This record gives sequence, structure tokens and C-alpha cells, in this order.
Amino acid sequence: MNRQKEFYPDYLIDILLVIFLVVELILALSLIYPPDIGRQIDFSTPFSPKPEWYFLWLYQIIRYFPGKWIIVGTMFIPLAMILVFIFIPLIDRGKYGRLKALIAGTLLLLSMGFFTIFAALNP
Repeated sequence: MNRQKEFYPDYLIDILLVIFLVVELILALSLIYPPDIGRQIDFSTPFSPKPEWYFLWLYQIIRYFPGKWIIVGTMFIPLAMILVFIFIPLIDRGKYGRLKALIAGTLLLLSMGFFTIFAALNP
């Protein structure tokens, strides 16, 4: 009696068994090896917030616009940079469009990289 295996119940039971075993294995491994929860906090030193590396360029720009001018560093400059990135396909048109788009993108990326490195080296 060689009958053909059907999805229900033959394959379904196999699939559910594998799913339960994999979930149990992941649960066991996560309980045995818990992840670290970030940096250790030292309560004896004053708190000095510092952003992650991908926001350091913005953190450095904010230093140049204190007081009432902080909106320029937090809103207008990043918005202008994002708009230039969005409009690069439109800048790419015309006689020297590719060159203008390449220069605009390169200047934006280099400025972000410069401000990131400068903020990392100058805490």
C-alpha cells in the first residue's frame, strides 16, 4: 500500500515539528547567551550625551548655531541637504548635468564625512 503523501496531515506535521524545534532552539540559545544591553552607566560622572556615529555630523553642525539659531542647524541645513539629494536626478539634466550632480553629491557626502570625523576627534 504505497499511498502518496498529502500536504495535510503528512507534510503539515513535519513542517510544524521543524518550526517548533527551531523556535525552541532559538529560545534556548537566547536564554543561554543573552545580549549585552549597551554601555555600562557610571553614576559617579556627570551625564554627557553623545549621539551614535551616524548622527555625529548633525551634532557637530548644531555646535555652530547656539541659542535662537539652533533651528538653522537642526532644520534648515539638514533639510537643504536632503532636498539636494532628492533633486539630484533633476540636476542631472542639461549639458553638464552629470558633472553638476556628481559635484553636488560628492560635496554633500564629503561634508557629512568631514563633520562626522571632526565631531569624533573633538568631543
